[in-house]
Amino acid sequence: MPSAGQILLTLLVISAVTYALRLAPFVALRRVRGSAVVDHLARTMPLGVMAILVVYTLSTVDLTTAPHGLPELAGVGVTAALHLWRRNAMLSILGGTGTYMALLAVL
Repeated sequence: MPSAGQILLTLLVISAVTYALRLAPFVALRRVRGSAVVDHLARTMPLGVMAILVVYTLSTVDLTTAPHGLPELAGVGVTAALHLWRRNAMLSILGGTGTYMALLAVL
């Protein structure tokens, strides 16, 4: 059985490592801020990540059985339309998810 001192030392080490890991990205970004590579990644990564998530999500949709992917496609369509209309990520996500869930319940 570990002693109270060992437990305290373990908790201190865990806390220090957690703090260092959370601080590391900010320290690293301070050194590369303003570089052309970071600017390029900041512009292109969000779109790339969203495209990968959409493809991954829709890749498991079974189009041969009812409702033939209608809730998923409607959810994606509503999400895209709301985002193009309002440019509000929260509204887009909530609207698309609500549409998907409503159609799943109805169909």
